[in-house]
Amino acid sequence: MIMGYWYLALAIGSEVIATMALKESDGFSHATSSTVCVIGYAAAFYFLSLVLKTVPIGVAYAIWAGMGIVLIAAISAVLYEETPDFPALIGMFLIILGVIIINVFSKTVGH
Repeated sequence: MIMGYWYLALAIGSEVIATMALKESDGFSHATSSTVCVIGYAAAFYFLSLVLKTVPIGVAYAIWAGMGIVLIAAISAVLYEETPDFPALIGMFLIILGVIIINVFSKTVGH
């Protein structure tokens, strides 16, 4: 089970890198960032497939999607000055809270 969460962290990291490269690719018109994007998404789905061997799909996807949203928003705020407004920050806080609740209280996680 622990290894599944390491793979999940790798899946999230790969997806975040791929998404940031997607923006930089400018509609796949830049070869380097387009290549990073494709490889990053392939790695993300590969690691997610490993996660699903030990972590329930609903839990894995909730964590993957939630953390991806928050990390991409934070990185884009720094790199592109795309600062989320107050309602967006509240929403992201609730996403993080949801991930914590799933991991701490859910019997589905399999602690």
